[in-house]
Amino acid sequence: MAITAQTVKELRDRTSAGMMECKAALQETNGDIEAAIDILRARGAAKAAKRASRETSEGVIGSYIHMGGKIGVLVEVNCETDFVARTDDFQRLVRDIAMHVAAANPAAIRREDISSDLAERERGVYREQMRESGKPEHIWDKIVEGKMEKFYAEFTLLEQPFVKEPDMTVGQLITKVSATTGEKIEVRRFTRYALGD
Repeated sequence: MAITAQTVKELRDRTSAGMMECKAALQETNGDIEAAIDILRARGAAKAAKRASRETSEGVIGSYIHMGGKIGVLVEVNCETDFVARTDDFQRLVRDIAMHVAAANPAAIRREDISSDLAERERGVYREQMRESGKPEHIWDKIVEGKMEKFYAEFTLLEQPFVKEPDMTVGQLITKVSATTGEKIEVRRFTRYALGD
């Protein structure tokens, strides 16, 4: 099947991948745009994984004020070069992450950052729920671990569904922008202020 320039442009607009990458993906999938998107996402994730060991010493501190000054967020997002830190894609990502933190109120960036005390307290609550449920004891651990996975997905920034696009997590959003910029990107820290807290 002949791949038209319009199809390549449409794929590029939807993925922000390079023209040649889009054309190659479309050729691999015989012009199927959805399959080409999957291929490009997989390749972007693979490239981002290769960049995981690189140092991120540049970036920006972004802010977001919500609800007429009732909630405020500061977030530090790092990348490898000042050049990328100044791009529209990176600046938009920082704003989106700050807005997401304001809306979703994560407890930590990643699950490893959740304090062991909080994790054990949650695990204890879930075990007590199992005791009260009357379910057989031999399945408690499996159910408790499933509930812990949901807990981490709800309270860690990188695992939360992105508020503007719930089909993707914040971590996947960062990977997507990382694939576009060609650099490792990471959230270093954030602080969320709520009036009266």
